[in-house]
Amino acid sequence: MESYALLIAATLNAGTVLALAALGLLINEKAGVVNLGAEGMMLCAAIAGFACVVHTGNDWLGFAAGMGAGAVLAAIFGVLVIWLGTNQYATGLALSLFGVGFSAFVGIGYVQEKLPERPQYEIPGLADIPLVGPALFKQHPLVYGAMVLVLALVWFLYKSRTGLVLRAVGESPTSAHALGYPVRRIRLAAVVAGGALCGLAGAYISVSYTPLWVEGMVAGKGWIALALTTFATWRPARVLLGAYLFGGVTMLQFHLQGAGVEVPSQLLTALPYIATIVVLALISRNPTWIRVNMPASLGKPFYPGS
Repeated sequence: MESYALLIAATLNAGTVLALAALGLLINEKAGVVNLGAEGMMLCAAIAGFACVVHTGNDWLGFAAGMGAGAVLAAIFGVLVIWLGTNQYATGLALSLFGVGFSAFVGIGYVQEKLPERPQYEIPGLADIPLVGPALFKQHPLVYGAMVLVLALVWFLYKSRTGLVLRAVGESPTSAHALGYPVRRIRLAAVVAGGALCGLAGAYISVSYTPLWVEGMVAGKGWIALALTTFATWRPARVLLGAYLFGGVTMLQFHLQGAGVEVPSQLLTALPYIATIVVLALISRNPTWIRVNMPASLGKPFYPGS
């Protein structure tokens, strides 16, 4: 029973990384912008957060540094695609490649660095409940923060006027512009907010999830987060559920190895990516369903003068 509690706890922890990044990308895509640079932003944020904690000893400053790094890179991406009209897909791929190389270069001096002793979190009283306590109530605050963020994002997108405007920009930027809304600025704000959340996910990896710095440590999680937005049909609650599903698949490999299951380790490592491909292939069988849920102007540039 204890092993199952640990598996559930690890699933929530791993799913939080994917949820934070995917929710950031969801905000981008609701505004009509596709950012394929999540992997690079998360890596730069991971080294920024890790370096900040090494020098300050404060995890929350590290998370802030990661969010800042992600926001800055996203802002550069936003200016290029929104104002200069560069191709969103090519620019996103370039950002991802840049982030991989830049983080590796900056992080050379931090490979052997160690963080201060990690704090242990638990909710008093609830953490002592058998099975449920260790599984649910001994998590990092950001695990619960991701759940709260989903509720806040649902309210923002579907109940607030600002969220309605954001979705309108993603559906028909021409109509939103005709009504007097600053489409470009709204899209840039969405891109920066999404980048900050991707940055928070990257910093969470290096500061809490696996508290160390290793080149390429994001290991494809940015791409999985990108796939999650399609898997969830652009709905925040489904993003969280999908993040936990993929987090569970990721942790299952370690659980099976610990249980002595005779499966090649390479196959177990590939499980999350195999699951991603299978899910996307199944979803792609119904293009009408995707088209109905997808923001109508996703990936399409907007030129105010046209």
